[in-house]
Amino acid sequence: MTRRRLVIAVVLVLALCATMAYVRLLPERLFDQPLSTIILDRKGELLGARIAQDGQWRFPAGEALPEKFVRALIEYEDKRFYSHLGVDPLALGRAAYLDLKARRIVSGGSTLTMQVARLARAREDRGVLDKLIEMMLATRLELTYSKQEILALYAANAPFGGNVVGLEAAAWRYFGRAPELLSWAEACTLAVLPNSPALIHPGRNRAALLGKRDRLLARLHERGAISKLDFELALKEPLPGEPLPLPNEAPHLLDTLRALYPTRHRFQTTLDRAVQRMATSELEAHARRLAARDVYNAAAVVIDNRTFDVLAYVGNADRALTDRHGFAVDIVRRPRSTGSILKPLLYAAMLEAGEILPQTLVPDVPTQYAGYMPENYDRLYRGVVPADVALAQSLNVPAVRMLKQHGVQRFYDLLRHTGMTTLVRPPDDYGLTLILGGAEGTLWDIASQYANLAHIARQIYPGQPINYRRPRVLDSETTETTRAAEIGPASAWLTLRALLEVGRPGEEANWRSFANAKQIAWKTGTSWGLRDAWSIGNTSRFTVGVWVGNASGEGKPGLTGATAAAPLMFAMFGRLPSAEWFVEPTLLMKEVEVCSNDGYLANGACETRKVRVPRSSHFDRLSPYNQRVHLASDSRHRVDSSCESIDRMRHANWFVLPPGAEHFYRRQHANYRSLPAFRADCDGARSAAQAPMDFLYPNAGTKLYIPIDLGTRKGRTVFEAVHRDANATLHWHLDDRYIGETRIYHQQAIDIEPGMHAVTIVDEQGNRVSRRFEVLGR
Repeated sequence: MTRRRLVIAVVLVLALCATMAYVRLLPERLFDQPLSTIILDRKGELLGARIAQDGQWRFPAGEALPEKFVRALIEYEDKRFYSHLGVDPLALGRAAYLDLKARRIVSGGSTLTMQVARLARAREDRGVLDKLIEMMLATRLELTYSKQEILALYAANAPFGGNVVGLEAAAWRYFGRAPELLSWAEACTLAVLPNSPALIHPGRNRAALLGKRDRLLARLHERGAISKLDFELALKEPLPGEPLPLPNEAPHLLDTLRALYPTRHRFQTTLDRAVQRMATSELEAHARRLAARDVYNAAAVVIDNRTFDVLAYVGNADRALTDRHGFAVDIVRRPRSTGSILKPLLYAAMLEAGEILPQTLVPDVPTQYAGYMPENYDRLYRGVVPADVALAQSLNVPAVRMLKQHGVQRFYDLLRHTGMTTLVRPPDDYGLTLILGGAEGTLWDIASQYANLAHIARQIYPGQPINYRRPRVLDSETTETTRAAEIGPASAWLTLRALLEVGRPGEEANWRSFANAKQIAWKTGTSWGLRDAWSIGNTSRFTVGVWVGNASGEGKPGLTGATAAAPLMFAMFGRLPSAEWFVEPTLLMKEVEVCSNDGYLANGACETRKVRVPRSSHFDRLSPYNQRVHLASDSRHRVDSSCESIDRMRHANWFVLPPGAEHFYRRQHANYRSLPAFRADCDGARSAAQAPMDFLYPNAGTKLYIPIDLGTRKGRTVFEAVHRDANATLHWHLDDRYIGETRIYHQQAIDIEPGMHAVTIVDEQGNRVSRRFEVLGR
């Protein structure tokens, strides 16, 4: 009895060990070979691939197999696949009979499951022991995986000749299309190929491959899987020739995604292959023209404003143009100087905050803040300019003055809140240059900010919660964020309306003359030194963003947003579907009465008109430029009660600019009438508050550093003033010292020692204006 128990115990232990060995027969990872990385468009079309580390085109397994291939494969390899448990005794018996009859191995009798087991073992030996191990592995596979999963494992890892592994790689390499688009002839070719992968090589046994394919087609026809017509047509299809090159339509995005997600090998994107090809062809044609001017790099994105799906992502120009000029750089994600491209966001923020109205006049005069003196691109000044015109004309001086009013910290916070990821320094480090390219941004981030303007402008009903969205390029990503939008629909719509007035370049200049012209709100940016050219535009449906320049950062003459980037943007818009203009969000707006000539709230001394502004706007500034003035009977001078009786006065509304602004404004507005001077016998003539002159330079509180000239002598600085009377003579005083007079052109070069000083100008009527400043020592 003891001996019997011992035998039973030994048998039980052996059985337990065998069971454990059987259970653990499958490795934790059945296939551990390196994989290729592939990128697909929104419909599953292959856009590009990178070969696996072992030099094989081995695509990651897809989600489903095409029915044609499955039918052909099972008919050819394993007719009873769905009825056996990994091993087919009938097939093994038949194989043994055929092998004995031929006195050599002519058939293995392996099921598809056994072939998966053999592929997983990756062994060249094909002896009896190997066959037994494969049989055990096959039964174990059947207990672990479904039939569909086993088919998928086979299709993803079977050899298809050369360095092509797996159905998907084979379909693209041999037929240039996705597996689900294969014809019956193509599906049958690939079904027979893993059994003899060497047959695919051109010139080798092509007749044998053709015979195998056609016999399989005939069997499928006999079973009713293929109609007679399809069968006859399939027989006429040729075999594939040389392996085809794989698509390479989004190389920079693929490389960027590989770097971001190194463990992923299949990237299903939101790209639209047709839009991607359009954007690429337009960009490459444009880049060829730019290369003649030694400008070699460009990038573009197209975003659907409705879904925030990225439809096109072109990270750089064609390798043939840029191979020696930074082709590998994904410019879409590379930080570059923003130039003026952020101005619309400031305009929208100030509208929302009630700091401006659309036509509020903004000063455009020589301006200095702590040594920083912005200049307009054309080096001209306009005196004053409506805010929306300043935006449309991309004037730098008004933009800097607007940022000074709004606050650098507030604008910096808005930029970060709306998705600008490149602001890595404190706001004070950027200062007022933040609005003119002092910070760097990526095309990805800034195109997203413009798309958000369009997204917000599309929300036209009160009470809708509005959050910022982020663009997505991967199908698995979400576009939703929890960041509530600080800019409302009315402000966004007014901003886009202002951008609609930006003058277009070249053939687009007369776009309003054509009934079918597209309404595009757009803006350019050009960095200091002509290194970066930006152009980003919106329709209600699409946002198109373009950057042009050199990846090296080298500037080139003529490299501006309007001349280098805008033509490409408009060419891309020209090939995108048309869209209706944004609906005006009137339910989110209110009407206010403003002075027609300065855009401020009416003060009773101007002609007025009504304008729509954001309902949330708390703008409360009355017009500072319109005055009710009292004139003598001849209308040549102003008078007051000290020199004229009220019944003899004439009264008029007058548009009055400060002398500095007036000096530049009347150069471009010939109909501007200067405010008449007071008659000499009136008290007003002696009022300092009515001084008809002002300094253009220095500004109040200016701190100057005067450099040493080449002769090691202290340099001189030039002060400038203006007077309403073009023929006036001004007398200049520095502190208590008279230094000279000027007439017509009021500029004075002055030697000044370090320290605090006051400069004073006096006209012939005794009007006096002083300005205090500081000269810094070395």
